Amino acid sequence: MVISTVHVPESTDAAIACLAGGGWIMGGGTVVMPLVNSGTAPVTELVSLRRAGLDTIEIRDGVARIGAAATLTAVGEHPRLAFLRPALRTIASPTIRNQATVGGNLFVAQPYGDLAVCLLALDATCEVAGPDGRRDAPVAGVLAAGVAAGEVVVAVRVALPEPGTWHYHKAMRRRLNSAAIVTVASVTHVDDDRVAATRIALGGVASRPVRAVSAERLLQGRPLTHDVLTEAGEAARDDIDPFDDAYTSAWYRARVLPVHLRRAFLP
Repeated sequence: MVISTVHVPESTDAAIACLAGGGWIMGGGTVVMPLVNSGTAPVTELVSLRRAGLDTIEIRDGVARIGAAATLTAVGEHPRLAFLRPALRTIASPTIRNQATVGGNLFVAQPYGDLAVCLLALDATCEVAGPDGRRDAPVAGVLAAGVAAGEVVVAVRVALPEPGTWHYHKAMRRRLNSAAIVTVASVTHVDDDRVAATRIALGGVASRPVRAVSAERLLQGRPLTHDVLTEAGEAARDDIDPFDDAYTSAWYRARVLPVHLRRAFLP
């Protein structure tokens, strides 16, 4: 279809009103615009969030509230979000990161969307606005099912991880600017050299980011040793649904998962 109208609302309420016409939300346009340029976008209207006031980043009492229209560059430059920089700097190129948004990254198909993997590990909450008001939704639910027609994610909230609890590793074909073969993100608390609590999220190994619940159960109460982590990585194969693409095969993704899960904790 040919785009006939681009709305640029200046508030959340105005954006929701524009969506009533059936248009597509556009954050940075890094996913939408290629479809528009190729004529394959199934809509005739776009609703840009660039002027809707959704690009702020606020941190209070250890909780970050990141506007959905905040760019990946802005997140990476925030001093209190420095733990996310290793993940962000592997996403695409600086030019793309200057445009791509936090909210948009939630809806990018795997093996892209590495920030979404991090947000799943961080147990983020999405603030969603729609015709019926506002609601909070777990990021896991948004990643699995999206939001309802006419709704828009306006922000995500994450509790900042305690020092030493954040782990991240991404395997890719190139050192930078490459989609994931396997991505691992985790918040893991250790007490007396044994895992007291852990959340592990995986990317590149299913159509959306997934929790490695089998690995989490196996690690509980055990030390983060080479052998235990390898065992956890093997258990995590029960949680994935890998696929073939231009980067690698489903078989290879499953084969190397234990190696990369281990490397997230023991670089």
